[in-house]
Amino acid sequence: MIYTLTFNPSVDYIVRLETFKEGFTNRTKGEEYYFGGKGINVSLILSELGIESTALGFIAGFTGDAIEKSLKESGICTDFIKLDSGISRINIKIRSETESEINAQGPDIDKAALDSLMKKIDHISEGDTLVLAGSIPNTMPDNIYETILQKLIGKKVIIVVDASKDLLLKTLKYHPFLIKPNKQELEELFDTKINSSADIEKYAAELKNRGAVNVLVSLGGDGAFLLDEFSKTHHTGVLKENVLSTVGSGDSMVAGFIAGYESHKDYDYALGLGTACGNATAFSNGLAKKEKITEVFNKLLDL
Repeated sequence: MIYTLTFNPSVDYIVRLETFKEGFTNRTKGEEYYFGGKGINVSLILSELGIESTALGFIAGFTGDAIEKSLKESGICTDFIKLDSGISRINIKIRSETESEINAQGPDIDKAALDSLMKKIDHISEGDTLVLAGSIPNTMPDNIYETILQKLIGKKVIIVVDASKDLLLKTLKYHPFLIKPNKQELEELFDTKINSSADIEKYAAELKNRGAVNVLVSLGGDGAFLLDEFSKTHHTGVLKENVLSTVGSGDSMVAGFIAGYESHKDYDYALGLGTACGNATAFSNGLAKKEKITEVFNKLLDL
């Protein structure tokens, strides 16, 4: 079983405007809402690819109920912990001349809720995959990823980490099967400016030397780069279509890579499917659907 963990699920409320004027009343030309969070996004794309997963995490209030209901309607198994107070966060995404976001803090997660999560982690066993994705709410200990990974030592669980800065670096000693920084996150990790493909390979190799098994770097309009467990490099390009939103593209890439590797045990195929999923979401309103993923994947094969 694939488990995805989202500490802070959200309702993403997207508003579209011709222009945004700070300090004035702005009228939208359209609105949409989606249920998400990085781990949940992975589960949703896996579902589009016909792969089962279980979504773990914390929900609260009427927004939490809506998130769980929507995921169940999408055929995803949920095993959330329901918090006694607060509401799952509502994030506002403004789409006008540029993309702006206001991300809410979310509900408090107390020790009892955290203990309940750890009991669920105890049931993850050999051959399962756990996806740790996203930031940690400020009400939780900043070493929570490490605490979880310590509990899984020796269980032969496949670990995937999609996080940034120290949160990612501190997981490397547990040898995650896959990490996925983007180019900007790679620059932040090493406090540097990346100017070439040689730089990308250099810093990906450093992350591998520190413990990561496979390093996948998403490069936006330049495609994606993979340094695999055998230190072989792989690169794939992207399609040039109209980008509607980049929200969820990285999560979609992670899901596609997991699905591709699980089905074929081939890194070129996994990278291709991951890139197709990331592209397809960028070309969609919300996360990509199966039909769009298939269309993009087939076009990428012809590049």
